[in-house]
Formats: sequence, structure tokens, C-alpha cells
Amino acid sequence: MKNERRAFLIAAGAMLAGALLPAHAAAQLEVQQAGTLRVAVYADYAPFSARGKGIDVAIAQSLAERLGMRAEIVEFPPDENMSDDLRNMVWKGHYLGRRPADVMLHVPVDAQFAAQNDKVAIFGPYHLETIAIARNPERVPSVSGSAAVAFEVFTREKIGVELDTHASDFMLHVLNGRLRDNVVHFRSVAEAAAAMAKGEVSAVMAPRSQLEAAMKEHKQFAIDALTMPELRVKGWPLGMAVKAESKELAAALSEALAELQRSGELGRIFSAHGVTHRIP
Repeated sequence: MKNERRAFLIAAGAMLAGALLPAHAAAQLEVQQAGTLRVAVYADYAPFSARGKGIDVAIAQSLAERLGMRAEIVEFPPDENMSDDLRNMVWKGHYLGRRPADVMLHVPVDAQFAAQNDKVAIFGPYHLETIAIARNPERVPSVSGSAAVAFEVFTREKIGVELDTHASDFMLHVLNGRLRDNVVHFRSVAEAAAAMAKGEVSAVMAPRSQLEAAMKEHKQFAIDALTMPELRVKGWPLGMAVKAESKELAAALSEALAELQRSGELGRIFSAHGVTHRIP
């Protein structure tokens, strides 16, 4: 009886200690390696993550620091779609043997998308991304109004887009495909920006963050938001994803992100990479 009572008190004490653990300490129990936060970010995706540098890399390091951990950055190439990326890098792992991360950054925070991926928890929006156009004002006037009005100039002028992106798909099909002969494809937004600096194209359509970073040395070019009704996706919040059952880790990361926001560090990270931080 005495031993049973002692065992009960030990178990109760352990349960109470667990309940009193601060969020970052509880989160330590849900990572794969104690003291390490394994963070998945996209490879070759400047200004967010490329060769160990970028906005998402800096955010990952700051989040880990606030959780009392070391950040282990895992850069990975995108698969066919975002759902595949979540499977490979968050809840299952890649069939070639790459183990998943504890958290993945640059995930769109969208209720419908989250419902389609119930094996992960998507949360913590940290930036509002939007579609924009960088233009040479001497060749392309301000773009506003409907696509028929704003993009008529591209029946004469060439516009650059990155391969296999929303911008590419939009420009190839808008105005019943009338512009496709003047749509020039590049492997990256940076390459498109370089072509615009050489005069090979008069504009580039891409996510605004990528345009701002690519154009920071070219102050002669303008960057305009695109709000035309034909553009189905105008903006989307970027956040994080963890395994659906990792509730303590999600809570701790949310708390750490809020601290980054309150301290102004989040804005400074974006600014250091030439990008305007937009709060979702």
C-alpha cells in the first residue's frame, strides 16, 4: 500500500510538472532531437532561403533561439505541389529517405488548403505576400484598372515571368492568350530582373517580395500592386506547419513569433533583405 501511494504521488508530481512547463520547454518534448529545431525551407528561393541565407532562414534561427534551441536548416526542392511538400517535409518524410522537419516555413495560411491537409497544423502567419509588377516607367505606364486596359501595352512590350508560376499561367492566358508571344520565361525572378535592367523586357510580374529584393539595385524601376479583377489570387499570408499532433510545439512557435513581431525584429529581418514586411 505504501509503495502504491508513493508511485501515485510520483506520477501525480510528474503530471503536475508537465502542466507547469513553459511553452518552450513543452515544445522540446515534440522535436525529433532534444535542443534542436529542424526547420524546412525552400532551396534556391531568394530572398527567403538560398544557400543558408534569407528571410525564412533568419526567422527560423530567431524562433529557435527564443525556444532555447539550435536551428537546423533543411533546404529542399519543391515537389509537384505544396501538399507533396508538406508530406515530404512535415508529416511523413521523403521516399528517398529524407526525414521530415519539426516545422516548415513559407506555408500559405488558408482554411480550405488546411482542410485538405489534415495531417499538419498550419498556423502563425508572418507575412502577407502579394502579386505585383515591376516596370520600366519609360516603356510601361502605370498599370491599373482591368487587364484589358492595364496589359494592353504588352501586345507591344515584352514582360518577364518565372517558369511554372502563377504569374506565368496568368500572362499566358489573360486576354484570351493575346499576350503569349510577348511573355518571356526565366528560371528565376532575379534572372528576369537582370534582363529588365538590360532592356530585354520592359516589365516583370512576380510575388512582390521577390521583386523588391531583385530590384533593390535598380531604383529607376517602379513596382506596382496588381488588383485587377481578372487576377484570381492577389495575396496570401505565409505561415508555418507542424505535425497535426504537435500542439505544444505549435503553441510555442506562435508565442515566439508574437515576440518577434512585438520587438520589431521580424520587420528588421525583412528590411535587411530589401523587402517590406506586410503584416497579414
